[in-house]
Amino acid sequence: MDLLKIRRKLHAIPEIGFKEWKTQAYLKELLETMPQERLEIVEWRTGLAVKVHGTDSAKTIGWRTDIDGLPITEETGLPFQSEHPGFMHACGHDIHMTVALGLLNQLVQEPIANDVVILFQPAEEGPGGALPFREWLKHDQPTFLPDQIFALHIAPELPAGTVATKPGLLFANTSELFIDLQGKGGHAAYPHLTEDMAVAAASLLMQLQTIVSRNVNPMDSAVLTVGKLSAGTVQNIIAEHARLEGTIRTLNLESMLKVKKRIEAMCRAVEEAYNCRVSIDYGSSYLEVNNDEDLAETFLQFAESDEGVKAVRSEAAMTGEDFGYFTEQLPGLMFWAGVSSEYGLHHAKLNPDEAVLDILPKFIHRFFKTI
Repeated sequence: MDLLKIRRKLHAIPEIGFKEWKTQAYLKELLETMPQERLEIVEWRTGLAVKVHGTDSAKTIGWRTDIDGLPITEETGLPFQSEHPGFMHACGHDIHMTVALGLLNQLVQEPIANDVVILFQPAEEGPGGALPFREWLKHDQPTFLPDQIFALHIAPELPAGTVATKPGLLFANTSELFIDLQGKGGHAAYPHLTEDMAVAAASLLMQLQTIVSRNVNPMDSAVLTVGKLSAGTVQNIIAEHARLEGTIRTLNLESMLKVKKRIEAMCRAVEEAYNCRVSIDYGSSYLEVNNDEDLAETFLQFAESDEGVKAVRSEAAMTGEDFGYFTEQLPGLMFWAGVSSEYGLHHAKLNPDEAVLDILPKFIHRFFKTI
């Protein structure tokens, strides 16, 4: 199996959540080239679940990979860059999928004792595919629901061949944030006859920045970032609509609820102060990713003794991942996999080191043989 060729093909066809039709078709095409004796394959929306039967199974090990891309215009200049204008695999899901395919090929060629289910999950970037995929498995395909589950996420800042994780909390609770303000607009020369939503939005934006510093325990951690503010149409019309778009990240659910409560209180105050209507949409919300303590220690001890990778004990991060919906109900582990990229996640010039395509599938296969 030519993993380099496969990764470059996947990189060229990024698709957003629940629209990964070309990606699914290409994955199915690749699966059809493999020996089918030990394989079971089922489809879920634009995703796939593939079971590889072991030689003497006592349990089912799960491996999850995400398959969607991002609405980012690629700027790598690579000969295999995105064929879909405005979309890119800027979070490394093309690498994730290719590693999963490499692992699957290893398992078919060299079966291990236990069954392995590989989940090709859509919509990780939004609106969130893990929760509905998990529930579908539980209710419709229980034989495909693993007893324990693993996943990786590329880490551009780490050298290729490095794996990093920790027991317990690895990734934060996350929530999208969209706030719309609606009021009376009008001519720029008559501000007294209007309610200026550009001013209202600017005021709200500044107030939001006090929530973490004044409402979250200093011994805790939280992030509230507004990445986009839009208002108005032209320079001489007072805006009747404004919109804030951002994200909330916390290390525990209690802090998430507290932050949202303060946001809602501030929005009510802005409605009163600026005589406008304010609506809030939290969009997609993801649970924290909690690594099973025993699995994490087992993984790290194996990686530390394995000659093919370098193991690092990492810190928790404010990164969001819907893999948390799997670890909510199943013993699970996610780890960072270094890819030596100058540019980071969600950057238009992200360019992972493809050497990991040879390293990671073999490493994971060796690990799976021991658990």
